[in-house]
This record gives sequence, C-alpha cells and structure tokens, in this order.
Amino acid sequence: MTTDELVRYLAVFEKDRRLNVWHAALLVAIVRMAHRQGQNPIIRASRSRIMEMSHVRTLPTYHKYFKELQDMGYLIYRPSYHPGYRSEIELLIKP
Repeated sequence: MTTDELVRYLAVFEKDRRLNVWHAALLVAIVRMAHRQGQNPIIRASRSRIMEMSHVRTLPTYHKYFKELQDMGYLIYRPSYHPGYRSEIELLIKP
C-alpha cells in the first residue's frame, strides 16, 4: 500500500459524516496494519493489537464501533476462535 493510497483512504473516511472519532481510530489502525502487511487484501489481526494501535481501551467501546463499521459496509470480519491464528479483516472500501 502506497502513501497515496493511505491518503485516499483517509479522504474517504473524512467524507462519511456517520463516522466519529472511535470509528476513525479503528479504521486508521486497520489501514496501518494493511500497510504493514503489504498489498494483501486480507489483513490478519488480533483484537488486542487493533485496540492497542487505535488507543481504544475498553471492550464495549471496541465491539460497538467495530460492529458499526461492519454494518456500514467498511469491512468484513472473519473471526478466528483458535488462539494460534489471528482473525481476518477485509476492507471493502477502495481508496
């Protein structure tokens, strides 16, 4: 993911009036993970890592806004219930 793509993602987020600071924090953390993992359309992540990167400190806040992002069509979440495998997130928006 290039810097230009990151900037275009941020522009998409900025235009959506439904998003608040918690949505934005989660999305920025997820996009940052995507950037770190290269061009792969599937992002492998753990809840704890997303919370750490987004500075979201409570589980209820994380779950509420993460679920809203799914409902708004920003991402698809495929949970892994195995402790050795990270869950998968697919960003549905294109920069």
